Amino acid sequence: MMFALAGNQNCGKTTLFNQLTGSNQHVGNFPGVTVESKEGVIRGYKENTVVDLPGIYSLSPYTNEEIVTRDFLLKNKPDGIINIVDATNIERNLYLSMQLIELHIPMVIALNMMDEVRANGGTIKIDKLQEELGVPVVPISASKNEGIDELIDTAVRTARNRQYPRRQDFCSGAVHRAIHSIAHLVEDHAERIQTPPRFAATKLVEGDEPMRNALNLSENEKDMVEHTVSEMEHELDTDREAALADMRYTFIDHLCADSVVKCGESKEHARSVKIDNLLTNKYLAIPIFLLIMMTIFWLTFGVIGSFLSDLLSEGIDLLTAVVSDALTAYGMNSVVHSLVIDGIFAGVGSVLSFIPTIVVLFFFLSILEDSGYMARVAFVMDKLLRKIGLSGRSFVPMLIGFGCSVPAIMATRTLSSERDRKMTILLTPYMSCSAKLPIYGMFTMAFFPENRALVMIGLYVLGMVVGILMGLLLKGTLFHGNPVPFVMELPNYRLPSPKSVCMLLWDKAKDFLTRAFTVIFVATIVIWFLQSFDTRLNPVSSGEASMLAGIGRWIAPVFAPLGFGDWRASTALLTGFSAKEAVVSTFAVLTGANTANMPSALASVFSPLTAFSFLVFTLLYTPCVAAISAVRREMNSGKAAVGVVFLQTGVAWIVSFAIYHLGMLFV
Repeated sequence: MMFALAGNQNCGKTTLFNQLTGSNQHVGNFPGVTVESKEGVIRGYKENTVVDLPGIYSLSPYTNEEIVTRDFLLKNKPDGIINIVDATNIERNLYLSMQLIELHIPMVIALNMMDEVRANGGTIKIDKLQEELGVPVVPISASKNEGIDELIDTAVRTARNRQYPRRQDFCSGAVHRAIHSIAHLVEDHAERIQTPPRFAATKLVEGDEPMRNALNLSENEKDMVEHTVSEMEHELDTDREAALADMRYTFIDHLCADSVVKCGESKEHARSVKIDNLLTNKYLAIPIFLLIMMTIFWLTFGVIGSFLSDLLSEGIDLLTAVVSDALTAYGMNSVVHSLVIDGIFAGVGSVLSFIPTIVVLFFFLSILEDSGYMARVAFVMDKLLRKIGLSGRSFVPMLIGFGCSVPAIMATRTLSSERDRKMTILLTPYMSCSAKLPIYGMFTMAFFPENRALVMIGLYVLGMVVGILMGLLLKGTLFHGNPVPFVMELPNYRLPSPKSVCMLLWDKAKDFLTRAFTVIFVATIVIWFLQSFDTRLNPVSSGEASMLAGIGRWIAPVFAPLGFGDWRASTALLTGFSAKEAVVSTFAVLTGANTANMPSALASVFSPLTAFSFLVFTLLYTPCVAAISAVRREMNSGKAAVGVVFLQTGVAWIVSFAIYHLGMLFV
């Protein structure tokens, strides 16, 4: 059986999904759209899966998320719906629940955060709630794994027994007459498209254009629908959408009055208000955010992450030596020996040594996200982003961009304005993605060992500054106009879920390992081949005579004004287009160095100034081919994707040129 997990944003849906599935999940896209799809196997029930639908507030087709959710529920016909409801904000959450009930699909309500309700002296009469709504209600606490087993059992039993909602009619008066009249009128049309007549009628009352088109009503039928709606509006002295909203909220108010005993202000909310007085302060918010990020970078690159990476590097070097000795003892062919040691181990091994750094960084970032702090940062950044023509909502994709540009670019789909979406797509790649961390780590270890964290922070800040300047340029040229208003719900501060944090870290590590043993593995072999043979496929005694050297020398003059005209540097930048981590593996293969002697090998190619110039260029030049592909899909334009490649590379060249020649004045 297949279940759909539906609910509002910030109601604990992701935490519940992780509790339901554990590690048995995979991520993709819904067919035909770039909205992320998560699907997993329910633990203890191998034959049952659950699909995590986007967080929404209604089934009206206004956003991509609402359209995806509605289409999935209507067309894919899940066996059951698990509707997660925030018990601390039950009135608002039940608005979506009432619409889901109208779909006539077996459903169970997961009443989340009941631990907070109890802790604050509130109670909810579960039996009364079940009776009035006509669906099973299970109290849970997803973050504490309370009630999850009962929820799973109830959901499976409800779906298996085809236990449909016992009640769908929550209306009265003029709205009641309008819905039921239209339901009878369109019943045969609704059955033809396999849609519950009441749901179809409700959507027609709302003025839902996609539903009207899907039903394919005759002109007479359309006139009768509109006449019925006009009579309702006239009687209630309000518009059609307000009438339905008022109907639903009237029912919810009566329901909550009978079944919900509210407490005063919750401890969590009171605590959040006190914390926000500091963290969202007009003058202190941004300095505090920068201080937090600087601390994270210092711990990641200067204390914890670097220590763990050094340990892993030593282990990889030891393994390399053991394998090399074993191959030599076996009498392995020298070419194969070179492929394994100088190619695969040097290239892939050099990249793998940075896994701890990436895991540590995302450990801290996931804590900030799970605690609710990142939502505050978006709120705080709204004022600054408006100066460059964007709203605070654009900060979320940009923040994701520090992890990976591909999901960050895809995340722009949440922006309601096409102008804001395209502008955010173009600016997001200026945020330094985690794939560049191995490059930064390798160069700072080689040239700036005493100031690694400071150089790292400087690079990240530079990327943001260049992004701001590009935003101002785009605002004044291609994207005139004002950003849409920014409205965002700020969740209460909560302790991060250990399980959610661990799963995020595993996803990042798995993604990194996948790339290391796929794209980077292949790139390493190609680089080794081009570096080991000439154009006649004869083995070369020196890399200077290789095919790769020829390619590198051809493009090296382009980078000579930036201080790094060495063919090995230009070659590394070319391979970086496939995956940024490949820059590290390329240098490892071309210099024949392992992690231990990489600093001395790089010193033969760069000076500290040219190394920093190179770092600036890698920070700003074209994103990887996967990110460019995402740009093409999201903007539906190959020209835009090619434009991003040339624009960012041009910006990188100009900034790197300026920094190099400015540095020459002080050297």
